[in-house]
Amino acid sequence: MIISALKSNDASDHRSPIHIDTISALIELDSKILFEEGIGEGIYTSDKEFLDKGLKVASRDECISSSDLVITNQPLNENEVSSMKSNSTILGIVNPFANQELINLCAAKKINLVSMEFIPRITRAQKMDVLSSQANLAGYAAVIESAKYLSTALPMMMTAAGTLKPARVFVIGVGVAGLQAIATAKRLGARVEAFDTRDVVEEQVNSLGAKFVKIDLGETGETDQGYAKELSQEQIKKQKDLQSQVCARSDIVITTAQLFGRPAPQLIDKNTIDKMKPGSVIFDMAVESGGNVEGSKVDEVVEINGVKIIGVSNLASRVANHASLALSNNFNHWICDFFDTEGNNINFDFEDEIINSSVIVHAGKIINERFQ
Repeated sequence: MIISALKSNDASDHRSPIHIDTISALIELDSKILFEEGIGEGIYTSDKEFLDKGLKVASRDECISSSDLVITNQPLNENEVSSMKSNSTILGIVNPFANQELINLCAAKKINLVSMEFIPRITRAQKMDVLSSQANLAGYAAVIESAKYLSTALPMMMTAAGTLKPARVFVIGVGVAGLQAIATAKRLGARVEAFDTRDVVEEQVNSLGAKFVKIDLGETGETDQGYAKELSQEQIKKQKDLQSQVCARSDIVITTAQLFGRPAPQLIDKNTIDKMKPGSVIFDMAVESGGNVEGSKVDEVVEINGVKIIGVSNLASRVANHASLALSNNFNHWICDFFDTEGNNINFDFEDEIINSSVIVHAGKIINERFQ
């Protein structure tokens, strides 16, 4: 079996799907491993370091056309899929809801397509959960990036020149990213508040030393995968009105609300921004999927009445080395768990919940009914 790892085709994504500290897991499979030239540039790892581990360097075209399994951070284009061998497999972050044409082409060309975004949220699959591993680092990076644009320090400081008050940070959405944002802001000495539509996360917020903001939205809840359920328009309006009071007293507001496969809900509008202090910062972590904040733009800092609104794409890539280490481990665990050593290939056992959930196309058929 030939496994190839591809360099990201997005200039803002510096992550690598393989990492020098985790590559031994794939080497032990006794398969030939190719990697695209320059794959480790974004994490300061030279081709020579991978070559010294026994891997082979190749052009992108050769990696794609000669391999049985291709690992990628980004979706492949039409020409690349067309050049792949029949019955080979793409394993990666493929943004499936925005790539129906890719799915259809994989089915037509008999290319198996595995979306790591569809790893189920079960205990056994946590080690493969790319959304969680990357959201965790994105939550950390959001606080660090926000602090850069704030004109004050985050912690309280008692100095001979006077006492400096701690910055107030408000985190909206207490998923994986939100929890890490809370923890990071607390470690940096900020006074942190947080809100989520799921009351069940209050204990987690409190355990991190932050204050949970209670807003009665009526009946809410979470999906069987642990995500917050989509709110009604009436609930969203009520949430906006009540949380605007917290935003007004905050120095940094971080929004994390995303709905996989759908546009992000807008949680902060112009009216809320107008209530905030000049010099304060809003970080929109959902900017790539439509944005939680009115006026936010991808990879831009927009200033409205002195309030800076930050949108950053590929946020986990701001800490690319650790993001790559986590990402490569996610890929490695999927491959190793389903690698058939006797047949030297992937065992697509659809009785397995992880396979059944993550595989979109197999043997020329679109398996996942959401894309049929």
